[in-house]
Amino acid sequence: MKNRIEELRKERGITQIELADSLNVTRQTISSLENGRYDPSIILAYKVARFFGLTIEEVFIYEDD
Repeated sequence: MKNRIEELRKERGITQIELADSLNVTRQTISSLENGRYDPSIILAYKVARFFGLTIEEVFIYEDD
């Protein structure tokens, strides 16, 4: 699953650490999300989308196999 987290974070001038702290996760989790190595739980996806004021679909791009 692709996502726009890095793009959105950089647009807002937020570091990985700042985003991680806001979402109560580690910086490594944010890095893994941004690099596509980790698919978030629905709860984390919701928190990320809500943080950016967007819908889950606007942040995460589901690609059918």
